Amino acid sequence: MRRAFENEEFEVHYQPIVDLSDGRILSFEALVRWQHPERGLLYPNEFIETAEETGLIVPMGMMVMRDACRQTREWNTRFGFDIPLSVCVNVSPRQFAQETLVEQVRDVLFETGLNPACLEVEVTENLTMKDVDRAVRLLSELSKLGVSISLDDFGTGYSSLSYLLRFPIQTLKIDRSFVSNIKDTKESSAIVQTIIALSHNLGKTVVAEGIETVDQMDLLRELHCDLGQGYLFSRPVPAARATEMLASYAMSLQEVQAREILLAA
Repeated sequence: MRRAFENEEFEVHYQPIVDLSDGRILSFEALVRWQHPERGLLYPNEFIETAEETGLIVPMGMMVMRDACRQTREWNTRFGFDIPLSVCVNVSPRQFAQETLVEQVRDVLFETGLNPACLEVEVTENLTMKDVDRAVRLLSELSKLGVSISLDDFGTGYSSLSYLLRFPIQTLKIDRSFVSNIKDTKESSAIVQTIIALSHNLGKTVVAEGIETVDQMDLLRELHCDLGQGYLFSRPVPAARATEMLASYAMSLQEVQAREILLAA
């Protein structure tokens, strides 16, 4: 695995996060993949645990953040959307334990030139609960850089709701286990509805993960979920494919704007 890292076999794939009200691509989640020379494309469940145990996850995580920030800046420069694209990057437990994390994020932003407002750092619910006071301090320092914070897998952990008032979190992500059953069980639907209402009452954005069907998307829209991601929109894809996706999206926006101008004339 260390040789693979040195040989740059790990690469970043991007999954779009869309506005459920109109389908706009607002962000991407950056996800690491291993392009193994013999076994082909490997997914995180096949190597992340080992990377975490060996400590390789720390340089790997920063590589993902650096590439994602650089790529997002290139996209914003090239396409110039009215609402700049942002990128969501996961922070692992080993990374979160590093006292230099804030400094490393600051260095990446300086090196890549990405507007801090375009970077979202994603942590899990269980991760923040291991040492609440330290988590509050670290997340607050990251927020002071101008980056936003999202809480992944919300509803699957054991955190107290009172901690949501302490953590400087802007976004809650509904775990895919609830989304996948949203049409099948009243319990899952009720949990999703509750998380959405809670998020909005606290002034936070809510993202539904793992959307795979139109029925799921339609119900989430009815529940006023803000954003969504999942295979219905796109699987995680390499940067080149994501660029093609954005180019097509930009062209469709231009066509809509042109029609609006004609109608207004």
